[in-house]
Amino acid sequence: MSTPTTELKRLAHSEYWDERYAGVGPDEQVHEWFRSFNDLMPFFDRHLFQVRRVERAIRIIHLGSGDSTILEDFSKTGYKNQICVDFSTVVVQNMSLRHENVGGVTWRHANVRCIDQIPSSSIDVAFDKGTLDAMIHGSPWDPPNEVLDNTSRYVREASRNTAHSFTLTYRQPHFIKPLLNCEGVH
Repeated sequence: MSTPTTELKRLAHSEYWDERYAGVGPDEQVHEWFRSFNDLMPFFDRHLFQVRRVERAIRIIHLGSGDSTILEDFSKTGYKNQICVDFSTVVVQNMSLRHENVGGVTWRHANVRCIDQIPSSSIDVAFDKGTLDAMIHGSPWDPPNEVLDNTSRYVREASRNTAHSFTLTYRQPHFIKPLLNCEGVH
């Protein structure tokens, strides 16, 4: 029998997401995690659109992009240099098909804890909406070693690629900040 902790542990593995997306066609969506583009518009306006204007041709990476529609909305807004990475081969295949006519979006199969094909400091903005959360299970006061390893590898990798990251999470700040401020992050 599966327990809630066992299910949460599965979220950090590509096999779980491959299974989840396997029954969904390229034109269907499993779930828009947390909020839609319109819900997040005030946040994007204040922290991205006013600061990192379209005319600067910034490069955005979506970390663990899943089947989110945020990238489409960014493209419609004028952000035409986006890379979407996910470790689910199924979602990358489906989303590549779905977005083949969306300008300026590239899909790559990669684990956000080690994105070798992205050169250091080559990204202007990293965007995460729930990916970090998928790596966390167990006690928030004393996270298991697996959580500390996964999250620190992820945070160091995002830091290696860019100095500007947006992480949307449902976790309380006092629990997430220690994970974000891991050793090796500049």
